[in-house]
Amino acid sequence: MRGQGRLGLTLALSALAFLAAEETAAQRSPLRPTPFTQVPPAPPIAAEVTDDLRRMRNYPDQPPVIPHSIRDYQIDLNGNKCLTCHSRKFTEQSQAPMISITHYQDRNGNFLGAVAPRRYNCTSCHIPQTNARPVVDNTFRDVDELIDTPSGRRD
Repeated sequence: MRGQGRLGLTLALSALAFLAAEETAAQRSPLRPTPFTQVPPAPPIAAEVTDDLRRMRNYPDQPPVIPHSIRDYQIDLNGNKCLTCHSRKFTEQSQAPMISITHYQDRNGNFLGAVAPRRYNCTSCHIPQTNARPVVDNTFRDVDELIDTPSGRRD
């Protein structure tokens, strides 16, 4: 068939141009320092912050971060290691903060006698802190900081 050779050549040239552009873009991008056709070495795992200090939250209803190591914690259908310290029953002995009362509510707002199934997987909202450098610079400013600046000061 006529034209198929030209179409194949056009597709091949387009693919090469794309790969060359991707490689050039990868050299400029801090998010992708290597071309997508290469597998970069994995970065080292950042050390966890395990000082057990509570961190200030950046916004209302932010889930608190986990200030201790949870490596090898079991959180599955058979058990939840977090509840051995943070459930209402064990907070007096462990001196850990009790999980929020909202974790005992179902999606309709009814209170339950145990942790609601939708709140059982703690690490879907709560995360351990690490000393990792952010991949992208963060310019987040707390709402109190915004209110107290001269341009945002309330009179």
